[in-house]
Amino acid sequence: MSQGIEFNRLMLEMRSLQADAMARSRPVAESKPAEPGAPSFSELLGQAVGKVSATQQASNQLATAFEMGVGGVDLSDVMIASQKASVSFQAVTQVRNKLVQAYQDIMQMPV
Repeated sequence: MSQGIEFNRLMLEMRSLQADAMARSRPVAESKPAEPGAPSFSELLGQAVGKVSATQQASNQLATAFEMGVGGVDLSDVMIASQKASVSFQAVTQVRNKLVQAYQDIMQMPV
């Protein structure tokens, strides 16, 4: 159950990152000054990538434990952990793709 909570937390953070990115894309006159001590976008993105990595490692450890025959490890738990790791990786990949596309769009703007 804690893996479900971690996945939900990851998705909430991804939505928060998206909202943060959308807020930063507004003109400077409309944006609010950054709160003191608030994490930067790169820090939030780094944390999200770290959590995806942790989810993948947990999934791999669970799969290895199942393959070794460790008691208490069910195949359904292994498959659920694997799917969570896959979905979280796909989400981070999509965020990366959007960031790359935004960078390319900005670079192609006439100056």
